[in-house]
Amino acid sequence: MGDEKGYLALILHAHLPYVRHPEHPDFFEETWLYEAITETYIPLIQIFRRLANEGIKFRITMSITPPLASMLQDSLLKERYLRHIERLIELAEREVDRTRWLPELNENAKMYLERFREARHLFADEYQCNLLAAFIALQDRGCLELITSCATHGYLPLMEISREAVNAQIKIATDYHRRTFHRSPRGFWLPECGFNPGDDVFLKQEGIRYFILDAHGVLFASPQPKYGVFAPVYCKSGVAAFGRDMESSKQVWSAKEGYPGDHDYREFYRDIGYDLDYDYIKPYIHPGGARISTGIKYYRITGKTHDKQPYDRDRALRKAAIHAGNFIFNRERQIEYLASVMNRKPIVVAPYDAELFGHWWFEGPEWIDFLIRKATYDQRVFKLITPGDYLNIYQRNQVSTPSLSSWGYKGYSEVWLEGSNDWIYRHLHKAAERMVELAKAYPDSDGLKRRALNQAARELLLAQSSDWAFIMKTGTVVPYAVRRTKEHLWRFTKLYEDILRDSIDEGRLQDMEYRNNIFPDINYMIYADKA
Repeated sequence: MGDEKGYLALILHAHLPYVRHPEHPDFFEETWLYEAITETYIPLIQIFRRLANEGIKFRITMSITPPLASMLQDSLLKERYLRHIERLIELAEREVDRTRWLPELNENAKMYLERFREARHLFADEYQCNLLAAFIALQDRGCLELITSCATHGYLPLMEISREAVNAQIKIATDYHRRTFHRSPRGFWLPECGFNPGDDVFLKQEGIRYFILDAHGVLFASPQPKYGVFAPVYCKSGVAAFGRDMESSKQVWSAKEGYPGDHDYREFYRDIGYDLDYDYIKPYIHPGGARISTGIKYYRITGKTHDKQPYDRDRALRKAAIHAGNFIFNRERQIEYLASVMNRKPIVVAPYDAELFGHWWFEGPEWIDFLIRKATYDQRVFKLITPGDYLNIYQRNQVSTPSLSSWGYKGYSEVWLEGSNDWIYRHLHKAAERMVELAKAYPDSDGLKRRALNQAARELLLAQSSDWAFIMKTGTVVPYAVRRTKEHLWRFTKLYEDILRDSIDEGRLQDMEYRNNIFPDINYMIYADKA
């Protein structure tokens, strides 16, 4: 320990649902991945790499979920991303020409062209289409602590009826992380910060040392934590729970009260995919003709008005620097106060969805850059560390049982269990029950039957993704979420019936394996484990 009075743990949760459709030449929902690569993952890699190369020592925690890691390694999606970014480069070149007599827009067009070319160069030339290699390199340099999450981001509190299913979501994820990142994860991001007391036992079995909860999950722990959310508590299993600090969180993620809503920042919702003449933009939107975002946006937020002003990049970056300074100032005062009333150094835990930075909040990656630089050079009150680092410093912590909780609306399970999506759970529970039945009835099968059993496990896992229930609740692309849930459940049920009848259709099985090839090393026997 040094002279610092406390610590800040910045945690980025990088996750997207598993979306891969080889049966279609173009698929709209796959663009979620392509946008995140261009606007979030590559900018973050560029910033982290530049900081490390300048000798700036920093520690950031980042979860890369198994579905996201699987997509980033998938050869089909890599090929499609290259096609996507090359099309954007072509569009940006046309935009530079189209706006040549509109100086304020032309500067932005040139900016996008440069960004897209840099993205393609980094993706294809520097990392040979393997972005995970960049994160692994940053991990190995000591800048990032990479942690994992559930196999398909299953929301664990609503899987309580099948402990085998909870165990499978955790064990498959940690096994996959070890193979992918060449290290055992010390931390675990519970999807949606959804905690059900007792789930920590499964984390303990996989060697996990800590997980993250929303504030009330720790504050309502029993017995009451002495230090609130500013120090971890140990579950009876010995796994530590860290609580989210609400003050630092709201400053960043809230579009109304936080930094991203500032009028100088780029307006997310004004995109040339919607603004420009249809015949001009048609080659760069959805092949079916639907207008979609291209990522080229020329206006700043300006205020609550339709009359948006052109985006001024320099002005926006100056504001990002000011906001980083404000965030640092607030953390200094917060940590100084906490240190004065605690008999140990406090930790302020600030977790965010990684995709906020760059995709939703365009200047977010630069804000992180300014934050790390200012934290390094402009203050001595706190250090950036990871929760794992804190446990190395303070190995003795209070034992307390966190409460059932999530970081969703109202803090419990309402987002994932309400009128729009409650119908899915009886089917998910039945499928999990049947998967356990299959694993116990057909131990150590081989050949075609083993392939069918493994694919049944994949289909169950993909149906359990929390993203589908979330989309049904929020009202975005609801038909897609419903279809994905039903299709995975239908495939699982078909495999279940075929296995029981010993009438597996190899052609149909092969098609399922081709479409949903996540976790190539999966072993269905995990569902026979005693939970």
